[in-house]
Amino acid sequence: MSHLAHNYHPLEVTVESGEGAWVTDVTGRRYLDCLAAYSAVNFGHGHPALVAAAKAQLDRITLTSRAFNNDQLEPFAAALAALAGKDMVLPMNTGAEAVESAIKVARAWGYRVKGVPADRATIIVADGNFHGRTTTIISFSNDEQARADFGPFTPGFVSVPYGDIAALEAAIDDTTVAVLLEPIQGEAGIIVPPAEYLPAVRALTTERNVLFIADEIQSGLGRTGATFQCDNAGVVPDLYLLGKALGGGIVPVSAVVGNADILGVLRPGEHGSTFGGNPLASAVGHAVVDLLATGEMQERARMLGERLQARLRLLLGHGIVAVRGAGLWAGIDVDPGLATGRVVCEKLAERGVLAKDTHGSTIRLAPPIVVSPEDLDWAVDQLEAVLQELGAA
Repeated sequence: MSHLAHNYHPLEVTVESGEGAWVTDVTGRRYLDCLAAYSAVNFGHGHPALVAAAKAQLDRITLTSRAFNNDQLEPFAAALAALAGKDMVLPMNTGAEAVESAIKVARAWGYRVKGVPADRATIIVADGNFHGRTTTIISFSNDEQARADFGPFTPGFVSVPYGDIAALEAAIDDTTVAVLLEPIQGEAGIIVPPAEYLPAVRALTTERNVLFIADEIQSGLGRTGATFQCDNAGVVPDLYLLGKALGGGIVPVSAVVGNADILGVLRPGEHGSTFGGNPLASAVGHAVVDLLATGEMQERARMLGERLQARLRLLLGHGIVAVRGAGLWAGIDVDPGLATGRVVCEKLAERGVLAKDTHGSTIRLAPPIVVSPEDLDWAVDQLEAVLQELGAA
């Protein structure tokens, strides 16, 4: 019997090591990793520059807490702010912490800057969202699996249909302090909104003096062929929420990135984290920013993403009923009459490809950006073979 709590249902693969886009299990079998830890391993397992940064810092100092400064934190914050075109960074550890931090910042901004009456602030979110699983975050989720038996829930949130600008406009009132959205909904199945949606959100929030908070924890840092998916949509939010890939697959690193007129509302003692901004995390995070600063990773994700999407579209009508995505991120709806997403992922694992299902018959592909074109083609070949094995035409 496992000594682990039963909050996950993993595939029957036990990974021992990894390099680039490939991992090896305890029996010595190799698998192409097409999940990349939900985009946390965007740059591959054991990227030399990221491992070197971590090893160098391990020999110096790893944790000071924010009671003192450390020599890695300010250079990391400056580099990340520059990458995002902002001027202030709030460093945390996990994606959920970044979301929770942004909620606090938005409420404080609403009271101290916008003038919303005390304890009346509301934040608008989208149906189908996934921003984490803390009690406050599941309070504005409509995923009953995440919510059942975990109440009472935190008030102050209004949910509207994703991609519906009219519904969003109707929901904004004098208590609204922010709109919190994923530029592409990840856990929902890589749901891409209409092209005009995010620009309309930006225009509307600006007009109504409401913050636009973009949760780029999965979509950001190269995954969709740009530094941020917001870049692809031609918009700049007030706050970026970053995590996962910011730690290079080595340590948890997250951040809220914005300008001082918003993040500056925080005062000493109002928010914190023992580990947030620690020297090891800052050194690795800075190395990640340096990788992205050249634009090479983004361009590679864009080019390989076009190849992936083209190959997947050829499977439409052959066991696949829909394909969505951007860059090296794809949501694939399997014909529910053929198999569940779980069954497809189990059969892919038998063929040496690791992927993850979500919401019944949807599977997700998100290989590391360093994957080779040939390996990417091979992964789609295995998916095609699985569909045929299941009886697809």
